[in-house]
Amino acid sequence: MSAEASIVRRAVCPGSFDPVTNGHLDIIGRAASLYDEVVVAVLINKSKSSLFTVDERIEMLGEVLAVYPNVRIDSFYGLLVDYCRTNDIPVIVKGLRAISDFEYELQMAQMNRGLAGVDTLFMPTNPEYSFLASSLVKEIATYGGDVSTLLPPTILERLHERLGR
Repeated sequence: MSAEASIVRRAVCPGSFDPVTNGHLDIIGRAASLYDEVVVAVLINKSKSSLFTVDERIEMLGEVLAVYPNVRIDSFYGLLVDYCRTNDIPVIVKGLRAISDFEYELQMAQMNRGLAGVDTLFMPTNPEYSFLASSLVKEIATYGGDVSTLLPPTILERLHERLGR
């Protein structure tokens, strides 16, 4: 076996996943078809109020991503590039919903490349999910709106439980 054949292509899909949506799953699933290993890294942000704890988000991700044998779930605190360096991950995969996402994400990608040599792969979201954001899902669900087409059924059930439905 040549040295090239033994190289594992690894990428990270970072996010808060509070909660994980069908849009997240679309990007993660597509990344899983491109890379040997995809790490779904849940950001620990102690200054941000979350609906679900980090452990709950990791558990929910584990449930809905079990169909991908090459996906593992982890959490991180601090700079994503430090996590990438520590875990030997050369690529960050980010979903883009709109041009406004691109402007911000391009700046981050250039900074990450400059700081640590970590590249970013941008994936346009499926148009079906172009408007989808966890914060929007939570807001709609809080006021009794129907978000059943935006979340996997097990996540929808947990969201309703958390919101007291």
